[in-house]
Amino acid sequence: MKKMNLVAVAVAAALAAGPSLAVEFNGYFRAGTGISGNSGSDVAVNKSGIGRLGNENDNYYEFGFSEELKTGEQTWRVESMLNKGDNGKAGSEDGDINVAQFAVKAKGLIASDKEATLWAGKSYYQRKDVHITDFYFLNTSGTGGGIENLSVGNQKLSVALIQDGEDDNGAGYIFDTRLANIGVWDDASLEFALAYNFANEKEGKDINADDGLLASVILHQNIDIGFNQTVFQYGTNGYGAQVAEYGSGAYYNRANNSQNEASGYRLINWGVVSLGSDWEMGHQLAYMMGSDIGNNTTSLKSDTDQFSVVVRPMYKWNDTMRTIFEAGVNMGERINSTGSAKEDFGNTKFTVAQGWAMGNDFWARPELRVYGSYITDTENDNAFGTGEDTEYVVGIQVEAWW
Repeated sequence: MKKMNLVAVAVAAALAAGPSLAVEFNGYFRAGTGISGNSGSDVAVNKSGIGRLGNENDNYYEFGFSEELKTGEQTWRVESMLNKGDNGKAGSEDGDINVAQFAVKAKGLIASDKEATLWAGKSYYQRKDVHITDFYFLNTSGTGGGIENLSVGNQKLSVALIQDGEDDNGAGYIFDTRLANIGVWDDASLEFALAYNFANEKEGKDINADDGLLASVILHQNIDIGFNQTVFQYGTNGYGAQVAEYGSGAYYNRANNSQNEASGYRLINWGVVSLGSDWEMGHQLAYMMGSDIGNNTTSLKSDTDQFSVVVRPMYKWNDTMRTIFEAGVNMGERINSTGSAKEDFGNTKFTVAQGWAMGNDFWARPELRVYGSYITDTENDNAFGTGEDTEYVVGIQVEAWW
């Protein structure tokens, strides 16, 4: 409670320090509760693979404050954000408040390229995600700096160096390079992203994990009824193991050499389309494959593969009320939890939710929901922690961004 009071005082002081309404306030949160058949309260199983609607058992909050300071033709933007997560089981819950972002981004420092932005600090760095599954397929956020949107002909180049952890043996870093706004045909564009994860060893220490490379090609297509993205990614070593699963590039396992021969690729297609005046639908299709994926506790290395299909159709009764359906399936073959063998796994989910939102668009938020979900564990892997292979949950949730 004391920490929250200190944060409130700091925010109030910041707001009072400048002109009225000078500080922009933005954020995101989700919160809710549920009752399940066997697990007690809310249930969350493999939401990146089978969908997040009616399949989340935590609360999460982000509160952002930013301000633009101008001097001549230059714009200096100060961005900050606090975030916190908890399980929502009680009215007052302990937990640290994290400074998720605190950075300065300056435009106009390069006279010949007014939109190029120099930045340094801690930042969410050009993250890429599929919202309906909460799946960040590219996320190299952290503390560092670089330049964004530097003009190279009609394309935009971004280069950054971001720190990625430190232990007794040394520190890790990500060198991130992106080239965006590559025109291919009408209403379509390509983006290339290359993340190189490397380590700087301390004197007299050795880091066993090899450097890794994560390459991404993103094709974005605007269409009359919405948009569609097709993503191809390839990773090596520690990034290979991430690409074979739902990794984002936000972490790298340097504890041992278990992933030094790993490679992986994945193909993702997702988007949101209108199906007439009253229907909209979001979807995720994904296939992932890995070679020589290691286990941290044994010497076993194995090939893995899996696929995911998630669809979220929504019927709009009027400008506020909607009924939302979400169905998902994720199945494949991977190393088991003990690292002793390869095993099949699978989950399915079907959710029906009644929602009320501030607008009738698919993305309209805030959104209040009551829902019911039926989730299965097709291989009886004790996904629910109850020994059962099926589970149902009914609940209420709010999701908002602004």
